[in-house]
Order: sequence, then structure tokens, then C-alpha cells
Amino acid sequence: MKICVFLSAADLDDRYTRPAREFAELLGKGGHTLVWGGSDVGLMKVVADGVQEAGGRLVGISVDFLAAKARAGADKMVIARDLAERKALLLERADAVVIMVGGTGTLDEATEILELKKHGHTDKPVVLLNTAGFYDGLKEQFRRMENEGFLPRPLTDLVFFAEEPVGALAYLEESFGTV
Repeated sequence: MKICVFLSAADLDDRYTRPAREFAELLGKGGHTLVWGGSDVGLMKVVADGVQEAGGRLVGISVDFLAAKARAGADKMVIARDLAERKALLLERADAVVIMVGGTGTLDEATEILELKKHGHTDKPVVLLNTAGFYDGLKEQFRRMENEGFLPRPLTDLVFFAEEPVGALAYLEESFGTV
């Protein structure tokens, strides 16, 4: 499976890096391919290292203005013109999406895939990995959107909330019948 991971390129605390590394190792040991923003810094580096060291493949999609931070040892690296093209290429090359901790860029990527799913433009499984309760507030907001009629489809059709890395990968493997 080619799994796109949206996540931060920031250097983060162990409460975020440890579960990210755990997910990456599970992904690599499962023989899956990481499709990610291509950066070799921060949490993006932690995940890429974990996948590669565990035997998985790396497909990076960087962007022109961040090309200097792109990982040299990826199996494949594409440099997009801008962030919009980068998002499109990330989604195009993936079978599934996992949203890890991140800032505004990660949130932008997350809402785009959910909007595409809401309108039936993709049926790729999407997992929101709620490490250390990072997305509790967003989860509550999504539930409010659903309860108050802002979502034309049930929230469970759009995204699966996982609290632990093993649950995230298990959901994806079950979605693809690879368990």
C-alpha cells in the first residue's frame, strides 16, 4: 500500500516523535511505501527514517521553495511548482492518507482530502492519528459539524480516528484486505 502521511516538518517533543516513529516502523515492516512531503527535517525526517530503516520505500513530493530540505536518499523525489500541485501529487500517488500532528499546512492538507471525500471525489481511506490527544479539539469540531448538519455524509464515512499507531495501520490494512 502507498500511504500518504501529512505531518509537520518541525522538531517536536518525544510525545509526538515516539508514536510517529512507531507508525513508520509498522509501515516499513508491512512492506508499505511512504508518500510524504519529502523533507528531511523534523517529524518528516523521523517518519522517513523509520520507514526506510524498517524496509519500506520512500516517495517524496517536495515543493520548489523547500527543495533544499528534500531528502537525498528517497526512492523517488518529485519537486512540485507550488503547494497546490504538491497536494495534488501527494494524493494522486497514494492509496490512503494518515494525518499526523502538524500545523497549518497539515490542517490544510487534511481538510482538502476530507472535502474531496465529502463530495465523492475520492474513496481513499483517511485516518487521523490523534497522538497525545493533539486533535481532540478538531475531533469535537468535526462532530459538531456532523451534528448540526454541515456534513452531507456521516463523519465515519470521511475519517477514522485512531489513538495509537497500531490502530491506524490496522484500519488501513483492513480497508485494503491485507490483514
